Amino acid sequence: MRRKPMEKLWLKEYPIEMPHEIDQNFYTSIVDMLEKSFAQYPENIAYEWMGVCLSYKELDELTRKFASYLTTELGLKKKDRVGIMLPNILQYPVALLGILRAGMVVVNINPQYTQRELKQNLEDSQASALVLLEDHCAAHEAVLEAAGLRAVIVTTIGETLDVPEDHTDAADSKIDSGLESLVPFPRVKFKDVLAAGGRHRFKSVPLNSEDLAFLQYTGGTTGVPKAAQLLHGNITANLIQLRPWMNGAMEPGKECAITILPMYHILALTCICLLSLSFGNKNVLVSNSRDLTGLIEILKKQPISLFVGVNTLFNNLLNIPEFSTLDFTKLKITLGAGSSIQKAVANRWKQTTGIDISEAYGLTEAAPSCMFPPSDKPGWNGTVGVPLPSTSVALRDDNNNDVRQGEEGEICVKGPQVMPGYWKKPEETKKAFTPDGYLKTGDIAIMNESGYFKLVDRKKDIILVSGFNVYPTEIEAVLALHPGILECGCIGVPDETSGEAAKIFIVKSDPALSVEDVRQFCKSNLTGYKVPKHIEFRDSLPKSGVGKILRKELRNL
Repeated sequence: MRRKPMEKLWLKEYPIEMPHEIDQNFYTSIVDMLEKSFAQYPENIAYEWMGVCLSYKELDELTRKFASYLTTELGLKKKDRVGIMLPNILQYPVALLGILRAGMVVVNINPQYTQRELKQNLEDSQASALVLLEDHCAAHEAVLEAAGLRAVIVTTIGETLDVPEDHTDAADSKIDSGLESLVPFPRVKFKDVLAAGGRHRFKSVPLNSEDLAFLQYTGGTTGVPKAAQLLHGNITANLIQLRPWMNGAMEPGKECAITILPMYHILALTCICLLSLSFGNKNVLVSNSRDLTGLIEILKKQPISLFVGVNTLFNNLLNIPEFSTLDFTKLKITLGAGSSIQKAVANRWKQTTGIDISEAYGLTEAAPSCMFPPSDKPGWNGTVGVPLPSTSVALRDDNNNDVRQGEEGEICVKGPQVMPGYWKKPEETKKAFTPDGYLKTGDIAIMNESGYFKLVDRKKDIILVSGFNVYPTEIEAVLALHPGILECGCIGVPDETSGEAAKIFIVKSDPALSVEDVRQFCKSNLTGYKVPKHIEFRDSLPKSGVGKILRKELRNL
């Protein structure tokens, strides 16, 4: 029997002027979107970092140079992968947009990754080049040497981005690019990349919606790190879905966003970095999200229109008395995502800023936005809003049957923003989709009588630390390598600072093993937010009949 899809109750909540479907031909690619903004807003400021500004005209010139370097000096081709492993500094958008303009694929990499994690990303993506901080070269020397990269492009936090003069009459033959054939790996400075690229005439690369734009690493719904393939069409579809949703509040060419979340994260990448560019607006970059005192100093100097964050960030700012003294008259939209926004935090934010937190829902595999509160119905209400235009959401049980309205079910999403699959993982891709083409998110929700969706729980055991996914399977796999550990099991526990934290239960094989030994081993092999905050030794762990450690039982210990 054919299953009847869930009724789209949410459509009645759309603003009157809001289309139910988007025009997917509005942009042909991310580069098409960029070039339209470059032409329309040349004198506007695109990015600011530590008081240094880049106009849209300058960003256009710099990204052309970066793209020309990749194609002419390195000889890379369309579809080649290039990694970026940077904090939020001006070099990030220059590299990112330059890679895309060259028709290549951006591989976003967390700059806090350990050697093991970086090695995994580079091997899986088969990246041809990598952009990172110079200080990280020494820290990752062994990995970079083994990766076989054509170039490691290095920069520093304080490096300036002077716009070199073009030399478009240069011959087609190779010229000095500043590339040093160093042992153990070839390295070139970011400013030399721009200088060398500027000696060539930029040649645009034909792109369309089906071309691959990003390999965005995620644990998906299984906890095994893998790369979501995000096409140009996935990203532009999400931008087109969000633009009318925010158009009532965001005036093109007149607003200012702030990027506190790292740009390697899909939320900051699409919903701040690229969305701001599509509007011709300004984006202030913040390198250190933990420096709340420094953040408040930035907010004193620059009134913000769009503020995107996670619950822990909002909560931490509200607990600083000076935050309440800031000028919030320019603030138009506060977007919370990545983790559930607590009611107490939402209420305090409204009292302090005068603006409601709009809690949205998305995931890496959907580029990322799926649901958003209607723009004409502001106010936090404990839901993540309704599906965006051209987006269908079904709530399914374990047998892939639709549940009734008001019942719990797994969120399954279909829309033009949803990835085609995981990079080189056909079996994982098959598991991620229903037979009728919906992406299974692993999250449980309820749809109310108005069509709004309320998150209930996560189907899998993903731990959400300050909005970042932490996968127990990865932590367990790392600790299993320690000779003093017999077996272990990892769960998430509530944490006042980060929302959740990882807790590891360990059975020793070495009686001398200490908590500090475990913590240091984790710090050497895991990014900081993945390191278990709680470590507990046990004589045994609860197991099923086939010997599987039962995380459900661990939560009761």
